[in-house]
Amino acid sequence: MSNSQDKKKPGGKSSAMSRRNFIKGLGVTSVGVVATPGVEFLSTLRQNPPLAQGKLLGPDAVTITLEINGKKLQTSVEPRMTLADVLRDQLHLTGTKIGCDRGACGACTIIMAGKTVSSCMTLALDAIGQSIETIEGLSPAEKLHEIQESFIEHDGLQCGFCTSGMIMSCKNLLDSNPNPSLQQVKVATSGNLCRCGTYPKVFDAVLAAGRDGH
Repeated sequence: MSNSQDKKKPGGKSSAMSRRNFIKGLGVTSVGVVATPGVEFLSTLRQNPPLAQGKLLGPDAVTITLEINGKKLQTSVEPRMTLADVLRDQLHLTGTKIGCDRGACGACTIIMAGKTVSSCMTLALDAIGQSIETIEGLSPAEKLHEIQESFIEHDGLQCGFCTSGMIMSCKNLLDSNPNPSLQQVKVATSGNLCRCGTYPKVFDAVLAAGRDGH
């Protein structure tokens, strides 16, 4: 027999709360607290749906104009297409490479609105009205850009697959900081992966380009 006895209220009912009943009550109370605001929010959302900002495009292909390497290029794209796909498949600017296709390797790096971005993670529609620079824009007159020449002089490439993205990151750094430190070069290229391991040569190339006043 149990040594403890439930205290009885008048009428014969137990005044003690069992552990099971306590947990049940707590669970119902918790669900009520969490669910009630959510239900109210959904009800309000249905009654007052948010209005879309700007012009909706799609779902079919649409004609857009992109400013690339100082030129306005018109092409037809599906809203789901990334800038990397449009550059390569629609505009045939294949200098921009696609490596991981998830913004981790840096092979698709371009300069957009003065910043380096992963074009595989950028929708083409989001690039409308932005100034875009790709590797093809560095030497439009078939004369290599100074940073490209420095890469060659310092053997800053091997297989070359990462090189265009690496060069775009380095070029963007030199545009804003013509004479960077080694640490600044490392930071600028930290998003560019090179499986061949040419990082020391890349650093030498960028530092040399800076010293030479490029």
